Amino acid sequence: MMRALVVVSRFNEDVTRRLLDGAVRTLAEAGYGDRTDVVWVPGAFELPVTMDRGLGTGRYALGVALGAVIRGDTYHFEVIANEATRGLGQVALAHGLPVGFGLLTCDTDEQAMARAGGAHGNKGADAAQAALATLKVISQLDPDAAT
Repeated sequence: MMRALVVVSRFNEDVTRRLLDGAVRTLAEAGYGDRTDVVWVPGAFELPVTMDRGLGTGRYALGVALGAVIRGDTYHFEVIANEATRGLGQVALAHGLPVGFGLLTCDTDEQAMARAGGAHGNKGADAAQAALATLKVISQLDPDAAT
């Protein structure tokens, strides 16, 4: 049976650990509990290449990318957020597999925490749910697709 791959950024780890908890819990509820591999990367910029390599192994039915980019005083925020987003989209299309998008792009630490299990829910759980739902749709469109 296929596995789930979660790639998570260490940058802003206080936020990303909470996103990871939500994603892993959601995947476990869907039957991927002992079939989920978690890989840590330094930052959001490294999410796409790592997801690409992982999905390229053929072991995974889906991926979930988790990170938190919080606006600072420079243009760096936009560059990292845009490139990570673009890269993850390209990875999903290249492999024809769902990649749950759990990359927070927030103005403040407070906004990020609110989206990592706080007042605005857990976007890691939401990203895992989106990947699972997309996998179901893909499986309906292509019954030979691995799940």
